[in-house]
Amino acid sequence: MMKKSTKVIAMMMIGIFLCMLDTTVMNIALPAIQTGLNTDLTHLSWALNIYTVLFASLAIPLGRLADVWGRGRMYLIGLGLFGIGSLTSGLSLSVGLLITGRAIQSIGAAIVFPASMTIGIQSVALSRRTGVIASLGVMQGLAAALGPTIGGAVTQFWGWRGIFLINVPLVAVALCGCIAWLSWRHPSHGQVKLDLGGSALVMTTLLALTLVLVKGNDWGWTSRVVLSLGVTSALTLIAFVWMEAHVSAPMVPLALFKDRQFNGAALATVLSGVFMVGLLVLMPSFFTKVQSKTELMAAIMITPASMMIFIFSPISGFLLAKLGARRVIFSGSLAIATGYGVLSLMSSPSQYWQFALAALLVGAGYGTIIGPITVLAAGDFTGELLTASQSVIGVFRQIGTSLAVAIFVSALAANLTTAKTQIRTYATTTVTTLSIPKQAKRDTLRVVDHQLATEQTAQTVHEPITAAKARRLVAANYMQVLKARSLQAAPVRIKAQIHQQVAQKVHSQVKHTNQRIRTAASAIKAKTKIELTAAFMRPYQVAWPFTLLLVMTTWCFAGRERKSGKPS
Repeated sequence: MMKKSTKVIAMMMIGIFLCMLDTTVMNIALPAIQTGLNTDLTHLSWALNIYTVLFASLAIPLGRLADVWGRGRMYLIGLGLFGIGSLTSGLSLSVGLLITGRAIQSIGAAIVFPASMTIGIQSVALSRRTGVIASLGVMQGLAAALGPTIGGAVTQFWGWRGIFLINVPLVAVALCGCIAWLSWRHPSHGQVKLDLGGSALVMTTLLALTLVLVKGNDWGWTSRVVLSLGVTSALTLIAFVWMEAHVSAPMVPLALFKDRQFNGAALATVLSGVFMVGLLVLMPSFFTKVQSKTELMAAIMITPASMMIFIFSPISGFLLAKLGARRVIFSGSLAIATGYGVLSLMSSPSQYWQFALAALLVGAGYGTIIGPITVLAAGDFTGELLTASQSVIGVFRQIGTSLAVAIFVSALAANLTTAKTQIRTYATTTVTTLSIPKQAKRDTLRVVDHQLATEQTAQTVHEPITAAKARRLVAANYMQVLKARSLQAAPVRIKAQIHQQVAQKVHSQVKHTNQRIRTAASAIKAKTKIELTAAFMRPYQVAWPFTLLLVMTTWCFAGRERKSGKPS
């Protein structure tokens, strides 16, 4: 019969899976949601960003609150909020209600995530702790990586609402299991004081920082609001550090950062998250917009990364004890760096095997890092330090996600602006030189503008001047000829001959015009694909050298001669 501790850990895994899944599951469904709610991406982006913003800013204070009121009790509350938020999001009829649902989700996730890590770890004996921490860490990385794949599949078969509603039965299972197996009725540390000042400062710091990261590109990096938020984040961080050094019960014990291995884990968490999410945040859009794949096919095409995380995460946990932290983290970092090298050197992203190789390397590297990092972050910490370590690492994970979105999406936006300008200039030059009617030129450029507005490869125009439009041209030209020759009262036979002559001439002109437009459209399409592909690939080329920063974090960790779970 399954042990109670195993059942508890299973419930914690469900909670972690739900929290991390919803950081990335929504991305690939954005076009479908935009159409379904009849909204624009500016408003819809808040439904995406509010989850990251509140999750990052509330995880530490709510994790601490769970210490005071009881983790089991708070975990149930968090699950309930997450379920309500998921239901609200899935049934929303407006973007405002969707944003509200996502906000409720994120508050629940900020409670569930740190509590689930601590409850899972403390449900087993010290001898089993490393394995449990590794398993919970693997679930974090795997859920985030599977987000786009699950989102694409669910959106394809059940619509965008399904990506939220699938959470509800899982929440119900976790609630039932927790009520049955958790000791949640009594607070674990009822006499512990809550650091309200520290809570306010850390929430302000993280809220301001996350807003800068996720909205800096939209608002402008040098705009007054972004600069003000940056200054606010820096000042409140300084005040937070000072306060935590002087209060008796700090929100984040600064003793965590005296441990070199914890600092290395924090850095590796942020950087590995940046490079993993960087892959996931752009490539689904590349496949759907530039290569015209369906959401499901785009989701399938990025599954090599998720598959390698699933394979390498448990392997890396085993290797940690055999090889030591430094060698394991180095091998994972090197795999990610090599994967980005492949991405930046791809000769043709339309050849899928090249991307698949890069995804395999990045996924294997991330899988190798993510399991051990969770173990190394926990170190030998116990009690409140253990809870704090998991909350802080969870926040760093969200910061990594936010950084990835900010860096890669803003770089893509700048590249797309340049690409669109070049494509529009090329299209204008190409169409202007055509010997076709002015209206046909305007119609052709209008099609190009529509394609550029949706950032998609221009489609081949099979019949620019349709048969119906040709009949209207024949009729118009026929009436002009009759009027010019004063033949309105001519016999029917004469009119029929004139109509036939006009029709032959118009159809001949239409045929030549269509041929010229098709040739121009094919050239514009090829140019568009080249420019948009370059816009999507350039962020990876720029990011490649920075993967060395991840490799350099290796030296924060102990070698084989030390126990991997102890601070160095």
